[in-house]
Amino acid sequence: MGDGPRWRRVLLKLSGEALASDGQSTINAETVHGICTQLKQIHEEGVQLAVIVGGGNIFRGSVAAQMGMERAAADYAGMLATVINALFLQDALEKLGVDTRVQTAIQMHEVAEPFIRRRAVHHLDRDLVVIFAAGTGNPYFTTDTAAALRANEIRADVLLMAKNRVDGVYDRDPRVDPSARRFKRLDYMEAIQGGYRVMDMTAFSLCMENRMPIVVFDIGVPGNIRRVIYGEEIGTLIGSD
Repeated sequence: MGDGPRWRRVLLKLSGEALASDGQSTINAETVHGICTQLKQIHEEGVQLAVIVGGGNIFRGSVAAQMGMERAAADYAGMLATVINALFLQDALEKLGVDTRVQTAIQMHEVAEPFIRRRAVHHLDRDLVVIFAAGTGNPYFTTDTAAALRANEIRADVLLMAKNRVDGVYDRDPRVDPSARRFKRLDYMEAIQGGYRVMDMTAFSLCMENRMPIVVFDIGVPGNIRRVIYGEEIGTLIGSD
């Protein structure tokens, strides 16, 4: 590990399931506390930190659509689920003494700020943690796409894709084939040609076109967020040559 952080401004993508952890509860307070303790340490070391969170632990729009709910309405409901998770994260961070702002792509002034790019950057420059919620504010787009979009809008140095019990990108499914090999690094085109599902293609294209590095890693291991930011070779780094 080097003397300082490899990246100074990062966007961390958290799945809703990462907040549940045990697969039983909607939100596991102990798990959230552990994540926020890591974020507090990173923040105190001078890293500008933005977070975007999914809502799959509460409501998954794609599943509701398959069950017959109109797709756009299902996606909007999923966006609202991400706001609940964002407020939970904000509360946990502020209990640890970390000043935090939630910005939503759907306006709801009573609970959060609307997303304004320049205001988000201003908050980061003032050492506040910014949590983005409600995806892109549009149906038919995933929170992966929202993460790629926000990472580019705030000029983040890297997009960190935190996975639950997935420690990187493999050439084959490691749950099926124990001999599967984890990649330490991948070029954007290698990831596409290999058919490796890093994120949805809209999100991946945004990162590739703007040369936004992506790191896929397992958030389930305590301390991994800091290890990634400090340049340890865990997970898989995807970028240009």
